[in-house]
Amino acid sequence: MAREICLRQLAVRPRTRAELAGALAKRGISEEVSAEVLDRYDEVGIIDDAAFARAWVSSRHAGRGLARRALANELRRKGVDGEVATEALGELDEETEADTARGLVDRKLRTARGEPDAVFRRLVGMLARKGYPPGVAIRAVKDALAAQSAEAAEFAEQIDADALAEAEGELERDSRSSD
Repeated sequence: MAREICLRQLAVRPRTRAELAGALAKRGISEEVSAEVLDRYDEVGIIDDAAFARAWVSSRHAGRGLARRALANELRRKGVDGEVATEALGELDEETEADTARGLVDRKLRTARGEPDAVFRRLVGMLARKGYPPGVAIRAVKDALAAQSAEAAEFAEQIDADALAEAEGELERDSRSSD
């Protein structure tokens, strides 16, 4: 029965060992039987958390434009070991992340309406929700605004991306220390 549960889960989409263990536990399968089945699946390569993590990072970055921080959170929720997740995330370099951020901003900017400062805040917020660090988000939006129009370029010129990123970083540290 445990094997059937795992195979049904895996037929829908790839799963981590932790996800399969959770599915087995929900169905009342003992830890001993779960461990035995999962060890065997691990041994023969049916489950491979490292391959899952690499595929997840590649897919979610390309498809949703998620940054490393958001991807790390998703992998943690999926039960991927921290070291395995770090290795998979290492394949996503800062330059690729910055290019993706700029692409997301360029796409959103085509339909953005309103004053440059409001558009700036909305776009930086969108990138922040996707896990981009403040410096990357602010620079991507500033560069895109500068390329858009004379008015937007004038607004962008007034933005000190490094100072804003520093302030954002301080706010983030303060919010973590108050938790």
